[in-house]
Amino acid sequence: MTAPSETTVRDDPEHSRYVILEGDQRVGLAAYTRSGDTWTFTHTEVESGEGHHGLGGTLVRAALDDVRAAGGTVVPQCPFVAGWIARHPEYRDLVEPTR
Repeated sequence: MTAPSETTVRDDPEHSRYVILEGDQRVGLAAYTRSGDTWTFTHTEVESGEGHHGLGGTLVRAALDDVRAAGGTVVPQCPFVAGWIARHPEYRDLVEPTR
């Protein structure tokens, strides 16, 4: 029996996305554009399949934690990111106010 691969999330600023890895295999991404201190999340995708449940939330949480640590704000254009923030009120303060 093999041990499960460790899941990690990292920013890939060269490609304007956060990636989630299981071991060394990419299983999802959250694409963004950045202007100053504002990250606009435009698209999120996670591979479907056995053992991948919850990876989208793990990915979004890690990305938003990075935004918070940098003192930034987010524009959740991606429906997945917008829905995740709506379900986690502790992250609503990161949403860029509408003008």
